[in-house]
Amino acid sequence: MLNKICSNPIIRQYAVVITVNLSVLCSGIGLAWPSPVLVKLNNATETVLPRVITAVEGSWIVSIGFLTGIVANLIIGTVLIDRFGRKPFLIFMCLPKFVTGFLYIYATEVWMLLLGRALVGIADAGIFTILPMYASEIASKEIRGSMGTILQIMCSFGVVTMLSMGPFISYTTLNMIYTGFIICTTLPLLILPDGPYSLYSRGHKAEALKVLTFLRCSETQAKEELAEFEKADEMNTECVSKKDIIKNRLFLKSLTLVLILGLGSQFVGFNAVSFYLQTVLESTQTSVKPEVASVTIGLIQLFASFCTTLVTDRFGRKSILSVTCVGMGLGMLGLGLFFKLKENGAVDGFMNYVPLISLILVVFCYSAGIGSLMWVLNAELFDGPSRGLGMSISLIATTLFVFLTTKYFAIVSLLIGPAVTYWIFSVNCILLCVFIMFCIPETKGKSFAEIQDILRGKKCEDTKC
Repeated sequence: MLNKICSNPIIRQYAVVITVNLSVLCSGIGLAWPSPVLVKLNNATETVLPRVITAVEGSWIVSIGFLTGIVANLIIGTVLIDRFGRKPFLIFMCLPKFVTGFLYIYATEVWMLLLGRALVGIADAGIFTILPMYASEIASKEIRGSMGTILQIMCSFGVVTMLSMGPFISYTTLNMIYTGFIICTTLPLLILPDGPYSLYSRGHKAEALKVLTFLRCSETQAKEELAEFEKADEMNTECVSKKDIIKNRLFLKSLTLVLILGLGSQFVGFNAVSFYLQTVLESTQTSVKPEVASVTIGLIQLFASFCTTLVTDRFGRKSILSVTCVGMGLGMLGLGLFFKLKENGAVDGFMNYVPLISLILVVFCYSAGIGSLMWVLNAELFDGPSRGLGMSISLIATTLFVFLTTKYFAIVSLLIGPAVTYWIFSVNCILLCVFIMFCIPETKGKSFAEIQDILRGKKCEDTKC
């Protein structure tokens, strides 16, 4: 069926990667789910529960999925990820979302919502680990960056979908639509090929060659890439076990870089703000309707993801990341300024719009920068044999950071005040920018072997690290 798509290899690769990223559409819907749902659950006339939820229950509904995601990533990375193909594992990871959909629809107690959020966390842990690896194996090196950002586009589209319909329809209708999305985005995965490197590493060399030939529309190019797989394996023969991989200095260097990126991507505060988006907007008590502002911000996020896809293979990863980190810093600075002025009762006129303008800047810069390119870099900075373990460890750490920021954002904001909280996020944005400028190698247009050479220090002119 996929053979009939087009004889153009670029379009063929995009078709495969877009199809596989449909599963992230539901992840985006799930990520934005707390924003309108928490408002409904706190409203005595809209909640489906016997009572309105408490602040502690609300924080657990937002964050528990990230806690279960940490455990899931640990199992995925150490036991499962290299034993099965990318495609079968991805389909398996979509199954918990079916259960979640029905838990949401028939929820009558808080524990049912918590269980659903926990299952979504497990599913997303697998999906966000596998998808960047799958896309990096499917894509040619010339378009690997732009194809890697499709994950963020789909996730942003899911966020927009939830923010657009969530505030305006009932709780039950919302979750019936959510479940329908889960079904419709999982079925297309059945027609996809498996990842070529995954096939090769499990001994299916003939099948790997067949998939590469289909993707590149050239058997010669497919054989060249297969030879690169073999060369990479020969260079990493000492890393035959997870224990040996962890002891490898090059792996540890790559892991350190992606862990700091993961830490930075969360402590800039984007997720802490976005998961409480409607609540944050209501707390500003400005003339801008929070429902309208939520949709606007979601559309900005989607637009930013598209922009990154268009420019990432033209300007490179580092320049985009550096500029967008500064933009996020300015947005967080603006939010802090607004809340500080609000404390002093000096909010009127133009200042009513500062929160919306600042949030738009934060959302645009995050989605155009670290939100899109972190997944690309995570897959690029590891070589083939260590990619599964490295991606899983980085996802464990990143998920832990998401859990901490979402679980304690409201508490910290209450203790030290929202102004100081947002200013801390602003400083973190600048620190992340400095780290990217001086420590992350430029990977644009480079093969995986060339990226590993840079990390070894063989081509230091491409990086200041």
